[in-house]
Amino acid sequence: MDETLHDLSCALHIHTTFSDGTATVPEIAEDARAGHRDVVMITDHDTMEARRRGYEGWHGSVLLLVGEEVSPRGGHYLAFGLEEELGGRGLSEEEIPAAVSAAGGFGFAAHPFSTGSRMSKLIARPHPWKRLEDPAITGLELWSLQTDVAESWASPRQAWRSFVDPERWVEGPPDGHLRRWDELCASRRMVGIGGLDAHQKGLRLLGRPFSPMRNERWLGMFGTHLLCRKPPLGDLIGDRAQVFEALREGRCYLCRDSLGNPTGFEFRASGERGTILMGEEAEAGPWTLSVAFPREARITLLRNGDPIAAASGRRLEQDVDEPGAYRVEAALQPGERLRRWIVSNPIYLRG
Repeated sequence: MDETLHDLSCALHIHTTFSDGTATVPEIAEDARAGHRDVVMITDHDTMEARRRGYEGWHGSVLLLVGEEVSPRGGHYLAFGLEEELGGRGLSEEEIPAAVSAAGGFGFAAHPFSTGSRMSKLIARPHPWKRLEDPAITGLELWSLQTDVAESWASPRQAWRSFVDPERWVEGPPDGHLRRWDELCASRRMVGIGGLDAHQKGLRLLGRPFSPMRNERWLGMFGTHLLCRKPPLGDLIGDRAQVFEALREGRCYLCRDSLGNPTGFEFRASGERGTILMGEEAEAGPWTLSVAFPREARITLLRNGDPIAAASGRRLEQDVDEPGAYRVEAALQPGERLRRWIVSNPIYLRG
């Protein structure tokens, strides 16, 4: 595999005390360090106050970047690359992605498959994103971890089990989310990311947060890994540009990091016309898809959501010539059952 890419572990979709979170920005940076994250992306509701206060930049080993969760009453939108917040401004779901693009930014539909709480819609109402075919959207939040987990609880007992032992009971991304994403990718590039939607629900007393959903635990569980062309150099402007490019291009994958360190994962296609990377698009024809992992896993290669090859080990190669959106999943078996570990973005081969 020719070009060396640099894997940055990223925690996306985090809320602070500047909107409806219970953690301060420095506390989140510390939790990110404890969770072995390289990048953390703050997306407070309708504000970029963290950026105005000068928090954007390197905090020790963690690069902290500030976006915005544009939050009208309907669907929400994770916007990055903005100089200042849109703040809702009465914009409709149809208008928000275009407004973000016009301001020089890009974005992802937040928790786009939300159905509201199974226990009661009074606890959490649905807030999906309905216009996923909008060409102004860069992609979608394939797994919005805390939203999807909370909406899956059918009883207080299930909620309590998730609080006590999320490693055992939390699964994802949900199969239904993956099926809908595959349908979209079959006709257009649609970057899939994984977000935490972490608010650390609870309260602050005497300057300290108290919560059953502590950020430190969740930040270490799951993240989006970005494959950057250059290593970070400690320069905010250059490093931020690298992160944003990897996100926009779909050169990223979702990982349940608590199951195993994924650093070293690669997915490429090679052929007579050169090499294309995860997230890129090329004309269909004779290509060889190559997948590499840092440890043995159960590997599945999918085309438009349908499995076409599988293997157990560290590598898989498959010759393909049909058009389609090709992506990879990997599973590990840390206990009695296989658990989804990695979900890649596709390589798009078009007819």
